[in-house]
Amino acid sequence: MSTMIAARLHAYGSPMTLDRIEVPEPRSTDVLVEVKACGVVPNLARVVSNFFGTQVPDLKIMPPLPAIFGLDPTGVIAKVGDQVRSIRPGERVYVNPARCCGSCRMCRSGQTLDCANFTFQGYFGRSQEIMRAYPYGGLSQFITAPASALVRLPDNVSFEAAARFGYFGTAYAAMRKIGVGPGQSLLIDGIGGQLGLCAALLALAMGATKILGTGRNAALLNRVKALAPHRIDVLAVPNAPAQGNAPPAQPDPLVAWAKKATEGDGVDGVIDCLPPGAPAGAMMRALYCLRRGGRAANVGAVMETLPINAFWLMTNRIGLQGSVWFTTAEGEDMAAMAGAGTLDLSVLEHRVSPLSQVNEALAGMDSRDGGFTNFVIDPTRVD
Repeated sequence: MSTMIAARLHAYGSPMTLDRIEVPEPRSTDVLVEVKACGVVPNLARVVSNFFGTQVPDLKIMPPLPAIFGLDPTGVIAKVGDQVRSIRPGERVYVNPARCCGSCRMCRSGQTLDCANFTFQGYFGRSQEIMRAYPYGGLSQFITAPASALVRLPDNVSFEAAARFGYFGTAYAAMRKIGVGPGQSLLIDGIGGQLGLCAALLALAMGATKILGTGRNAALLNRVKALAPHRIDVLAVPNAPAQGNAPPAQPDPLVAWAKKATEGDGVDGVIDCLPPGAPAGAMMRALYCLRRGGRAANVGAVMETLPINAFWLMTNRIGLQGSVWFTTAEGEDMAAMAGAGTLDLSVLEHRVSPLSQVNEALAGMDSRDGGFTNFVIDPTRVD
C-alpha cells in the first residue's frame, strides 16, 4: 500500500504533526483526489483548540482524534470508484466539504444543507459517523470524497484561487437567497474582510447595480472601492451599538448614508459578514438600512443576541435569514463565472505555505490585508 503525508491533530490545543499514513482507496461512488492546494480559514485556529466542542459538548461536533483538518481542498483526480461515470482521472477540481446523510427527508427533497446530520469534511459537524466515513481533510496529500461533491475547475482558475471557494460560496448562497442581481442595491456589512470581499466580487459578477460597504479600516475600504468606483461606495463606521431595539430616534449616520445612496428608500438587501466579536448593535445598524420589504442574510459571526423589535420587523416586511455554506451546484455556478471572467479572482493575493509549516501559517493569520490575503497550504511541499 502506498503512503502519504498528512498533518494530523492528536490532541486539541496542541500543534499538528506530519504523519505518514496509507493512501486511502475510494469507495464505489467516491474519488481519490491528489490535493494541490487547501484554503485555510482564520477560524481553524479556534476549531483545533476545541472552542466549538467546549461550547456545545453534547453535540459531539468535533472529529475523532487523530484528525486531519482542511476545509477547502483543490487538486487533481487520481482515481475513481467503479460506479463513478462522468469524472475522470486528471481532471482539476474543487472538493465541496459539505456532507449529509443522503437519506433523510431533507436530503431526499434536495435540501442537503438542511440535513440534521450536516457535517464538514475536514472541519467539524453533526455526525460522528460521517466524519469517520470521510476522515481526510485537505491538509494531506490525498483525500477521498463523493463524486457528487466535485466542482470542475476551468483552466483559467488556479488551485490557489479555487481554495477560496468556501468563502465565495458562503457569500454566494446567501446573496441568492435575498435576490441580489441587476437593478438591486446591496449593503455588505464588513466588506473588507474574508467574507465581505468575496461578497463584493460576487455582487459585481451578479450584476448588482449599487454596492455599499462598511468597515473600520478606511485604507482597506478605499482599496475595495477602487475595484469598481462607479458601482461600489464605502463608509468607515465605528463598532458602536445601535440604541435600543428599534431604529434610533436621531438619524444614524450609516442609515442616512445608505438612504441618500438609494434615493431615500434604503437598500434592497443586506449581507452581514461581521467577524467574531462584533457586537449585535453593529449588525442591527445595517438592518435598519433596509428599505421596506428589504431582505437580509447573515453569514457572519455575531454571537450576541440581536435586540430585534418584532413589530418593526413585521410592519416593514423585513426578511432576515441565516445562511450556512453552499451546494455543489452553487460551486459550479461560481466556477462558470470565474471561467467566463465575470467573477474576477485576480485580486486575491495568495500566501502559500508548505504543509510542513501548517502550524506557523495558522499562528500568522492575523497578519493579513483584509480579505485580499488568501491563505493556502500546499500539501505537495512537506519540507
